[in-house]
Formats: sequence, C-alpha cells, structure tokens
Amino acid sequence: MSTILDIDHLNKTFDTPQGPVQALRSIKLQVKRGEFVTIIGPSGCGKSTLLKIIAGLDTAHNGQVLLENLQVDRPSIDKGFIFQEHRLFPWLTVEKNIAADLSIKQPEVRKKVDELVGIVRLQGFEKAYPRELSGGMSQRVAIARALLRNPKVLLLDEPFGALDAFTRSHMQEVLLDIWRQNQTTMILVTHDIDEAVYLANRVVIMDARPGTIRKIVPVDLPYPRKKSSTAFQEYRRLVLNEFERVEELELIDSSGI
Repeated sequence: MSTILDIDHLNKTFDTPQGPVQALRSIKLQVKRGEFVTIIGPSGCGKSTLLKIIAGLDTAHNGQVLLENLQVDRPSIDKGFIFQEHRLFPWLTVEKNIAADLSIKQPEVRKKVDELVGIVRLQGFEKAYPRELSGGMSQRVAIARALLRNPKVLLLDEPFGALDAFTRSHMQEVLLDIWRQNQTTMILVTHDIDEAVYLANRVVIMDARPGTIRKIVPVDLPYPRKKSSTAFQEYRRLVLNEFERVEELELIDSSGI
C-alpha cells in the first residue's frame, strides 16, 4: 500500500496566560492508503489536536503534514471529520442531513444517499428527524454525510465516547463494515483500549506533556476479531502495558519526583 498521509516533525504550541504550552512535539507518522489507525493516550496528550491538524482545522503549527503529497493548510472535502457529537441539522431528515448542501433531487446524489443509507444500516429511517434517532443512529448519519464527499481520509474524534456499551459495540461493527466496503483510510482517536485494538491495523500510543508518539503497535489479527480470544488479549495486554507506563510517567512528573 502507498502512503497517503505523511506527518514529519510536527510541533504544536499553545499560547496561554501562564506562557507557551507545547501540545505536540516531533510527531512523525505515516499512514498507508486504506489503513485503519487508532490513536490512544491519556487526557491532554494532544490526540484531538493532532486530528484537527490533519483535518486542516488548525494550521498554526510547525512541521509537515502531507495528504497525497500536498501540504494540508485548510479544511476540505477530501478530509472527513466526525466529532463526538453528531452535529446534525435538527430541521432536516436523515437523507437530507446526509446530502447536506447537495440537492437530493439530483439523480447521482439520490443514488449515493440511498447507497450510504444501506451501508450505515438506516433503511426505513430516511424520513426521520434527528430527535427521533438514538445516539448511535445519529452518528451513523454523520458518518454517511462525510462519506458522501468521498474523503481520502476519515478522521474520527472519539465518535462513540457518549454511547452506552452495547451501542458502542454495535457502532464498532458498523464502522468496520463501512471501512471494508469503502476502503476509506480511517484514523480514530479513542480512550478505549479494547476499541483501539479491535478496530485498528496499527495502534498509536501517545505520551503527554508534551504529546509525543511513545510506540506504534501493529495488530496482526484477521477480521472479524473476537475480544475474548487469546491473541486479542495478548495485543490488549501489550497496549495496556505501554499505556500504564505513560500514566506512571505522568504521575512521576506531576509529583515532581
């Protein structure tokens, strides 16, 4: 697979009343076309900041971020972004939310919307409004809306964080179905180690203060994966051990030892 995203020596500093705070330091990451990458780390390690920089939502940084060899310097339709909150238009139906600024009366848009409704498993809810949907259904609409633009990379910032455990598990399956069918490159930020291992080809583990990449763990398991399997638990323990080392370093840092 060819490289679609190339991040090199990325640094990000925020100016605060107490002085400059470095959020990201020397981030170096390459993502292959069609790959599923998850990013995990403690709160405040810069996971969401990194995602926003990749999306072109934050351009005040140093370093290189290339998408298909072009510098990322603004938001665009080739970078889909899914927030933790679905951000649907409450006055539009499911199908019109997916179409958004495109006219659903156009045959090609109508056809694509219908296809995506099937992919995200929302048949029968095309005419429903956001108030009539569950949290998981609303996130499926948001994902379909992003996919309608055929993004080169889909960025997901803890999209299932507010969902209950059952719905979250279901949404993981939906997302994997979408990934397999569309072969869209996906980068997902999560706090959930099981989710990170279950979904990803590679898990990126981050340190905090400032945010750096501690380790990248390739997950060499076939899909579909069983969370109860011995192989899955071995990968989970590997990621958990690294994550616990990050937290230990944070405690030492905060105690001044």
